[in-house]
Amino acid sequence: MRAEKKLLTSEYVARLNGSPFFIVVGYQGLKVTHLTELRKRLSKAGAEIHVVKNTIFRVAAQEAGVADLNGNLTGQLAVVTGPKDISGAAKALKNFAAEFDKLKLKFGYLNNQRLDEASILVLADLPSLDVLRAKLLGLFNAPATKLATLINTPATQLAQVIKAKAEKAE
Repeated sequence: MRAEKKLLTSEYVARLNGSPFFIVVGYQGLKVTHLTELRKRLSKAGAEIHVVKNTIFRVAAQEAGVADLNGNLTGQLAVVTGPKDISGAAKALKNFAAEFDKLKLKFGYLNNQRLDEASILVLADLPSLDVLRAKLLGLFNAPATKLATLINTPATQLAQVIKAKAEKAE
């Protein structure tokens, strides 16, 4: 392998190791302006897309310890990676693919688990990781709030009775 290819391969290995996920998309027929728009949308979601040569990506995936790619690297492909959760990137890809029919979701990996197109679309419908954390904290907080209300209820009722008696006496 030539030095340039080794450098590119090591760069993609670092990207794959630095991201908990990657999604492979086919971009054949997309114009440069559309690909630029996709880059902007993915950037807002905390992800990035890179056009990669299939042979270089295949070698990089093997070096990164990704399971067998099953020969799915055909055509013009780009790889989406990011340090954040996959749902934001999947949502951006799903919305973009709905607008521009040329973008095709191929497959992806999340923590070394293969995802097909349907799985990526399911992940796109999930709320973001921050929203899920907020909902979970709300669930943990709800019983404590109810308990505090139950404990304070008798004291509140007693205070209301005393106040009513005081107003009646005046």
